[in-house]
Amino acid sequence: MSELTSDQMIKWLERFAALLAENKDHLTQLDSAIGDADHGANMDRGFKAVLGKKAEFQGKDIATVFKTVAMTLISTVGGASGPLYGTFFLQAALPAGGKSSISAEEFGALLEKGLSGVIQRGKAAPGDKTMIDALQPAVEVYRKAVQGGESLGDALKKAAESARDGTKATIPLVARKGRASYLGERSAGHQDPGATSTALLFQAAAESLGD
Repeated sequence: MSELTSDQMIKWLERFAALLAENKDHLTQLDSAIGDADHGANMDRGFKAVLGKKAEFQGKDIATVFKTVAMTLISTVGGASGPLYGTFFLQAALPAGGKSSISAEEFGALLEKGLSGVIQRGKAAPGDKTMIDALQPAVEVYRKAVQGGESLGDALKKAAESARDGTKATIPLVARKGRASYLGERSAGHQDPGATSTALLFQAAAESLGD
């Protein structure tokens, strides 16, 4: 199993930032149907700010990279996205404390810690039509694949597919959390923007870390 370095984590963040920039209008369009019409712009702004701090965290350990990401997102991204993505990276930093490289298995532990942080912060469960609907299955599929001896690339590919499937599964759901929940039954028939950006996070991981 490959080791994942701090520099590779930065490549992941860079790829995610690029995908957010490419999909900014699409994310905002999704959010205009059931939210505040700002998810794409907020996420794009947040990750541009993260990359603006690259000089501060380049060459540092993984935990420092993720903590910087978390604090930047919390201070620059509005709505629920900043605190939720910020919590994800803040919690993910904990198992990586002081390490400049981690195993594929350790990366799974880091994702799991991030997931539990988001669940605790947002109080959402699978089926509530939130980012959890993409995040939880992706993390579970990744861990299972790695524990089953699959390569890092294959595990990430499966996680990305699982996140995409989870995102599509939000379309018929009635939102039970967040801004979309105010719409009640009218939230059904729309894809959740938070789940959509989460799928991009795993797509970025598969594309930048899978080799």
